[in-house]
Amino acid sequence: MKEPDLKKIRKSMEKKLDHKRFEHTLGVAYTAASLAMCHGADINNALIAGMLHDCAKCLTNEKRISICEKYNIVMNEAEQKNPFLLHAKVGSFLAIEKYGVTDKDVINAILNHTTGRPGMSTLEKIIWLADYIEPGRKQAPHLAEIRKSAFEDLDKALLMALEDTLEYLQAGKMEIDSMTQKTYDYYRNGGK
Repeated sequence: MKEPDLKKIRKSMEKKLDHKRFEHTLGVAYTAASLAMCHGADINNALIAGMLHDCAKCLTNEKRISICEKYNIVMNEAEQKNPFLLHAKVGSFLAIEKYGVTDKDVINAILNHTTGRPGMSTLEKIIWLADYIEPGRKQAPHLAEIRKSAFEDLDKALLMALEDTLEYLQAGKMEIDSMTQKTYDYYRNGGK
């Protein structure tokens, strides 16, 4: 099976995403490639996962729900209340069905880029962190420290960013997906 064509994916994302989301996507893809170089992961897979991580972000909530219902993609309670959270699940589905991605690590990196999960692969960590630290991000607390750590120790950077994410969600009284909490607990306990 031939690898997905990165140039075609990029052109498709430029058409399907609004300008701001496309700029973010480029930032994630290139940050992911840099992290992959640093941590010995596959650079092309990092670029593909980064380029596709938000491929379902500009779909309407109705369209995301419709795709989940049509293709039997399970929606948890948080996703049913907040369908915008489905973009990762729908994005991983589209990566397979529309863009020809067959690499399970790339698919999982797209699938888990919002919540993370216990026991993530190096690529999954890279995409999660690249989404958090890409150059267009400005608001997150401890961002400079997390960016530096991401190139030194993925697990340390991941834990710092997860902690900041949970604090932000709690402070704003927003819905916290249980997987984000499980991911944080897992890495806080040293990956156990």
